[in-house]
Amino acid sequence: MFTGFLANRRVQVGIAMLAFFVILALFGNLIISAIGISPFDVDYDYLHTPPLEGGHVLGTTISGQDVLVQTIAGARGSITVGVLSGILATVVAAIVGVTSGFIGGVADHTLNGFTNVVLTLPSFALTLIVAGYISASGGTGDQPALGLLVMAVLIGAFEWPGGARYLRSQTLSLRSRDFSMATKLLGESQWRQVFVEVLPHLVGIISAMFLRAVVAGIFAEAGLNFLGISTQGVISWGTMISNAQSQGAMSYGWWWWIVTPGLCIALVGTATALINFGLDEVTNPKLRTANRSIVKRFERRQRRLAAEANA
Repeated sequence: MFTGFLANRRVQVGIAMLAFFVILALFGNLIISAIGISPFDVDYDYLHTPPLEGGHVLGTTISGQDVLVQTIAGARGSITVGVLSGILATVVAAIVGVTSGFIGGVADHTLNGFTNVVLTLPSFALTLIVAGYISASGGTGDQPALGLLVMAVLIGAFEWPGGARYLRSQTLSLRSRDFSMATKLLGESQWRQVFVEVLPHLVGIISAMFLRAVVAGIFAEAGLNFLGISTQGVISWGTMISNAQSQGAMSYGWWWWIVTPGLCIALVGTATALINFGLDEVTNPKLRTANRSIVKRFERRQRRLAAEANA
């Protein structure tokens, strides 16, 4: 199954794209050191310069800061928030959803009721309000600020309910399967049933959920920055978009300043979507069957056309 997953062309492209941005986030400082320009360095001779002018591959901001270097530096901030919030949301969803579905009874009704309540709340609006209250005491000037960790926790804290409900439904299905009933008859503990019998069947779902949560975290971080909740002293793709918007980049036609970080966010989303398509094909037997039937029909059609051409 894992070999077939890696053999999928879309998965290969998605992993390559995602690995590029992860490497950019991990080793961005080394790359910036090799370039020899700091994200905060100002080139007074080239203010709001278009790409490929004055030695700036992706142009400069209104303050003369190199957009390429800021994009590399921003990868760490955005991906850090995305990964941390994705981990938190996925862990909480797995704990609540699997526990609710497997134990049942009062615990199931309580956890499922709490999940439904949180699910009905406007998550992004609540994140914005809470972030505004937290950052008001630590911000400076007109734009409040908070740290990457706090922002990641706030985003992840409101992103888990949908995943918890889906995992609960899958766990309810697995709990009634023959192999699960057999372990109960053998007297296995509930913890062993959950970790050995149930969770391995949910690995594909949880992996896809984590990737979606990472992208949701990156988008939420960009959205919070766009609305004025910044990460103090940390460059991210969200802060780049926020600064470009607040200083009229699109009004003055400085498209490279806002398009570059926006494109990076879009490419990360595309990468995770391609990987998730592969996960769906591996974990969903109906998709595997459908794909095989499509391939067989295509091969038959090619053989028929070849026979007609030779005749």
